[in-house]
Amino acid sequence: MHIALLLAGMMLLAPALALSQTEPAYPVKPVRIVVPVSPGGSTDILARLVAQRLTEVWRAQVLVENRPGGAGGIVGVDYVAKSPPDGYTLIMGYIGTFSFLPSVIPKMPYDPVRDFTPVSLVALVPNMLCIHPSVPAKTVKELVALAKRRPGQLNYGSAGNGSNSHVSVEYFKQLTGTDIQQISYKGAGQTMIDLLGGHITLTIVGVPPLIPHVRTNRLRALGVATNQRLDVLPNVPTIAEAGVPGYEITQWYGLLAPAGTPRDIVRKLNGEIVRYLQLPDTAAKMSSEGAIPTGNTPEQFHELIKSEIPRWAKVLRKAGL
Repeated sequence: MHIALLLAGMMLLAPALALSQTEPAYPVKPVRIVVPVSPGGSTDILARLVAQRLTEVWRAQVLVENRPGGAGGIVGVDYVAKSPPDGYTLIMGYIGTFSFLPSVIPKMPYDPVRDFTPVSLVALVPNMLCIHPSVPAKTVKELVALAKRRPGQLNYGSAGNGSNSHVSVEYFKQLTGTDIQQISYKGAGQTMIDLLGGHITLTIVGVPPLIPHVRTNRLRALGVATNQRLDVLPNVPTIAEAGVPGYEITQWYGLLAPAGTPRDIVRKLNGEIVRYLQLPDTAAKMSSEGAIPTGNTPEQFHELIKSEIPRWAKVLRKAGL
């Protein structure tokens, strides 16, 4: 079952959880949302939207701290896993760090299920295949043909082994039988800089950081990795309809706390995030960035993470990752 179908309607069904009458004072000091990759990508954009909202509502500082490093952001995630479970250090997790890496890294320093307390999903973010305009390809089929004529000569940017961008392009290569070389960066932001500069051929990452550059023709969008076109970019076909049947990867992003974080704090965070995601202004703001606001309960988020790990393990094994 595709993640979009799995979570359809969840935003409307997930109520803002009632707060305990005896909940502790929280927050009484700055809260940090750790982003395990460098600034500029979908993880960073969504974390800053959430931080801004919580700061406004609580009238207390909620800061975003970028901690890139390791495969797919493993350093930042491990840092939060080992932080005090007091609600003051959170992680903006995403599909790469919680669903892909367990099948890519033989000895993970953290357990994505055991070491975290899920708070809520924040958004679903479609991926998009973009190339630099200098590349002589106007469609997915033309890109595949070019890659087959020049095996090993084209390259792509990724945020590291096991990251969304790495798995997404390797899955694309698997389905198209192409040989495209990986160039690994510490985050989507650095990937974007080199793609815009024409130093790499292509990437497949979340839509949010790509949209402004596609609209100004600094990048060429060849396809979105969803099962239907996006309202925000209606002229961009899906990768499947553009010539790669069965290709679909939709990212999820969500807020998590270290395991053992008090339930009252988790409920307070969940309630505020779900309320924020239900606001019309939030939907409009995220939709303009290509993201779909999607809140749920901590229990639903926990089950999603558990189900995603075996699902992607099959894809990663087949792709030889």
